[in-house]
Amino acid sequence: MPSVIIIGAGFGGLGMAIELQRNGFGEFTILEKAADLGGVWRENTYPGAACDVPSPLYSFSREPKPKWRQRYSTREDIWAYMRGVAERHGLLDAIVFGADVTEAEFDESTGRWTVSTADGVTRTADILVSAVGQLSRPAMPAIPGIERFAGESFHSAQWDHSVDLDGRRVACIGTGASAIQYIPEIQPRAAHLTVFQRTAPWVLPKFDTDYKPVHQRILVEIPGMPVAERFSWWAIAEFVALGLVEFPGIVRMVSRIAEKHLAEQVTDPVLRAKLTPDYPIGCKRGLFSNDFYPALCEPNVEVETTAITEIVPEGIRTADGVTHPADVIIYGTGFKGTEFLWPMKIRGRGGRNLSDVWEGGAHAYLGITVPEFPNFFMVYGPNTNLGVGSIIYMIESQARYIRHAIQLLAERPHTFLEVRPEPERAFNDALQQRLARTPWNFCTSWYRTASGRITNNWPGTTRSYRRRTRKLHLPDYTFTPIRG
Repeated sequence: MPSVIIIGAGFGGLGMAIELQRNGFGEFTILEKAADLGGVWRENTYPGAACDVPSPLYSFSREPKPKWRQRYSTREDIWAYMRGVAERHGLLDAIVFGADVTEAEFDESTGRWTVSTADGVTRTADILVSAVGQLSRPAMPAIPGIERFAGESFHSAQWDHSVDLDGRRVACIGTGASAIQYIPEIQPRAAHLTVFQRTAPWVLPKFDTDYKPVHQRILVEIPGMPVAERFSWWAIAEFVALGLVEFPGIVRMVSRIAEKHLAEQVTDPVLRAKLTPDYPIGCKRGLFSNDFYPALCEPNVEVETTAITEIVPEGIRTADGVTHPADVIIYGTGFKGTEFLWPMKIRGRGGRNLSDVWEGGAHAYLGITVPEFPNFFMVYGPNTNLGVGSIIYMIESQARYIRHAIQLLAERPHTFLEVRPEPERAFNDALQQRLARTPWNFCTSWYRTASGRITNNWPGTTRSYRRRTRKLHLPDYTFTPIRG
């Protein structure tokens, strides 16, 4: 039976382990750099942290939870769900916590991967699966003078709960997916809140609701109801996803909903003009909130759209020469989403370094595997992020595909498996052509590299991706005998 090392104990790592376990592959180890599982749901502890995908869809298909407390679950509830899944499947015993992977190298003579961690320990396995995700490394902005600020500061993904915000002047840099959740939470506490916005986000109403006991009882007692609820949300997401490439009219309809939401919640014409996006909807990640706009309308809040030129000891200076005083700066500036697997060093055949292969931007066949890197697979790899829908659905598709590859290796002992360059190149050429038709090309976002290549997103529905990954196509791969 092939042995497997999985890097990461977030949704991707857990989903991969469960897929292996269900199909009789029990020889796997999960290496997790932190002291607990959960990935982004462990790390992001900022006030108001929650999911923007309905819980019935943002969960494993075979692990439904009928008693979610609300439609869009909080970070705490999602983290508890993940731990419950891990405990039910006995995965905690397979996780090595505090194992920060620094490098991994493939040995052609043995057909095995050697994985090294920061504590000096090395482990070997036949197969290596990376499940580190795309949003694990906070990005700090390149603003001169950050180190000179005299007050307290932190990134939203590394929230410093020891910092008291009550009655203080707080500056928030960024208005992305995290910021629209924590800004309404901290606004009532701050004496004054300055929100620095580079580009206005598209914000849609969040159709959230608390799940009453009667709703939970229906899901428990009526057969098929959890599946029906999940399918309904999946179908809505698939419909909207079609608008990103195939049917632009769908996107226009969604943009009208967002425009109406802004008009109803922000009556001040000057503030509304600041909060009106100047790029097509869908170009950046669409956001969902019912309380973000009302928070910005409060008298203790100022929305500043003039570019920041530097951080000074007393606050933030903008291009108009104004210094905005601050006691605390919160950086809601996102993640280094295009730097896949960095800073790990992954070396394949002949010592080939994956970072060199990806010098022009990350790419992979189906977002899962790369030529010259045998028996190496990725969950949530390049071009598998979604503009609309649940990444859990994509993770399950990838886990099944990888498991199929492992089954083939089990049937062919003393060989290693590698995708051929031609199908990988053809797949990515076609992918980039399709991406060129999407709204993601019309603005700067974390979906794109500095050169403009879109390395993160899948340009289609989750159903189309599942169809592509339903079965491993043998002619796309080569099996090489191990001669060692």
